Amino acid sequence: MTIFRILGSALLILALTAPSVRADDICGGDQERQKLTAEARASVAKAEKSGKPAELFLAYQDAAGDDCLAQDLIDKARTNKTKLGRDLAAKAEAKGLLYSKEPIAVKVGEQRRANERASAFAWFEAGGDYNEANRVMLKAVHSKSDDLKIFEAAWEVDGSRYGPRDPKTGEQKPYASPAAYRQELQKVASANADRLMKAEEKDAQGLSGDINAVGMATMHSLEKLRKASDWMKFLSDGDKSAKARAEQRGDTIMKRPDPTFTQMNAKAYYEFAGSSKAKEKSAQLEKKMEESTRAMEKSSEKGQGAITEKSEADQKKFKKGTADLEKELGF
Repeated sequence: MTIFRILGSALLILALTAPSVRADDICGGDQERQKLTAEARASVAKAEKSGKPAELFLAYQDAAGDDCLAQDLIDKARTNKTKLGRDLAAKAEAKGLLYSKEPIAVKVGEQRRANERASAFAWFEAGGDYNEANRVMLKAVHSKSDDLKIFEAAWEVDGSRYGPRDPKTGEQKPYASPAAYRQELQKVASANADRLMKAEEKDAQGLSGDINAVGMATMHSLEKLRKASDWMKFLSDGDKSAKARAEQRGDTIMKRPDPTFTQMNAKAYYEFAGSSKAKEKSAQLEKKMEESTRAMEKSSEKGQGAITEKSEADQKKFKKGTADLEKELGF
């Protein structure tokens, strides 16, 4: 009995002195937190000694995003990360690197290294300085106002953003840029759409020309309308005006005295317009074109048959003439 008491006491002491790990602790307990914090502090210290702000930013970024570290290190990393991000962004902006898809870090072997080609937007974004990130993004959009790819990137900036973490619940709500940011982008979209619609009017003048002119005019006109439609999708009314104009162009072609030869161009406009009426008109044209094709095939078959019959008659006539000649000559 005494032995069991001694063993029980020893187990109790071990249980009381052993580090506790809660089942819901994703960090693995206090010892693991201390280990991770020590490693992170060493990484930050090494980056500080390197004298390379971009590498220090990466070290701070790693620490700021790791909830298993000591809170004082996390707070320090988040504060310094934002400041460093601004400094690095300012240098990139001075070089004219406003926006690109280049990330702030690249893999070199197994190591993560700062990317010298990262843009001002990328550094502001990584630092969580969304207002400044939006500013340089708008600057990039205005510098290449007809570049739809840059515009689309600007429009979608909030897709991976989150606001500050709630200290009580730990929840982070999605971040939304100020309304003024969207309004500025819509001005750019509207200006591009207007420019393209005006250019399309000049192209459409060729729809009143000969058949070749109609084909060229349709190609250039539709190209402008499609591009205008792409910009209009970011506006409140969407691309209704571009689609409506396309249907009008199709109607214009069908009023020509030679619709049989230009209806393919009208059909292209109707297909882009996409309205219920335009689809109906396109279907009617499809039916007419099929009927015309069948009629042409039948006409071709009849013509071919007539040629064959004539050829056979000519051959018979030739053979008879040859036979008569041979008979006359005594062959």
